[in-house]
Amino acid sequence: MTTVHHGGTGSPVDVHDPKLTRFDIVKEGLRRDDIEIVTYESQFQGANSKAEKRMVRSISLLFLISGLFALAFLVFYIVWPWKFEMGHTRSDYYTPILGITLGISLFALGIAILAWAKKLLPHELSIQQRHGDPSSDEDRLITGQTAMYVADELGVQRRPLLKGAIALGMAPLGLAAAAPLVGGLIKNPHGDPEPMMYRTGFNPVPNGNKPVRLSREDGSPIRPEDVSAGGQLTVYPGIPGGATNKYADSPTLLIHLRDDDAQKARTAAEGDKNGRNKGSMWGNYVAYSKICTHAGCPASLYEQQTNRLLCPCHQSQFNIVDNAQPIFGPATRRLPMLPLSVDDEGFFVATSDFKDTVGPDFWERP
Repeated sequence: MTTVHHGGTGSPVDVHDPKLTRFDIVKEGLRRDDIEIVTYESQFQGANSKAEKRMVRSISLLFLISGLFALAFLVFYIVWPWKFEMGHTRSDYYTPILGITLGISLFALGIAILAWAKKLLPHELSIQQRHGDPSSDEDRLITGQTAMYVADELGVQRRPLLKGAIALGMAPLGLAAAAPLVGGLIKNPHGDPEPMMYRTGFNPVPNGNKPVRLSREDGSPIRPEDVSAGGQLTVYPGIPGGATNKYADSPTLLIHLRDDDAQKARTAAEGDKNGRNKGSMWGNYVAYSKICTHAGCPASLYEQQTNRLLCPCHQSQFNIVDNAQPIFGPATRRLPMLPLSVDDEGFFVATSDFKDTVGPDFWERP
């Protein structure tokens, strides 16, 4: 075991002397910085000893375990069924499997780094006096050489097993870190003939292709006279379970606009540039999804005087008389409008499902 003891005094050394080793320059930098190395010792009896090789193999195994479980995270992230289904299905294990595999990967990585620092790096004890003078060019050279010396002492270059283990272990972990950022781009959620994120409880197809009535939480249908001018009412699909979590994407805000405001809203809807809101109002009534397009919170705070709909979670605001376009806050996409009509019995119905995506959606743009 090699131990180095030296003090912080002595004659200045020319750091540009080619005969100096990197450690000599490091020691000179320490001396100039009033740092005394009390102890600097290797943890092994000679380089490449059996004890050192055994420790290198153990740490390399930890890096490989980290990479293996990071790779497992990626595989499960891509191939495991993730769509929610009612009942006890394999999709129930999707999130736990991701948590377990990524957790073991990060745990193994942390233990590997700790073991490297505690078991492979030399033990050093140094004492430094504080001073705040600016650094000279030579000081910067010394700092650079010190950093290079520390890299040398890590021992990666002379320990190829560790180098390979780090490469194999960190590559899958890096991909695992990027997976949540790009994973949502693997499959377009709107690629199906009937995109999942366009279907709510107001879809007439499951209702025998009949328009779905708007109902209260108790299931009772709603007539136009039930909502006074300037008022609003939260409505649900008038189907079995329409007000339950089974149709959590369906709560809608039915608003009875005053004449002037209704005319502005109708003009904006008829002039909708993509045409999806055209013909969606009935009289002075308009209905918008209650699910905020930012993070899915209930956007239900209606300001009658300003015709703004506010989301209490992150303060997004939507202009009711302009196709519910966002005018403040983090939301970048308008609230979907539900096409309205009245059936033969005088109750509100949805002539179709929402024509815009309900709630947050990464595939949409303003």
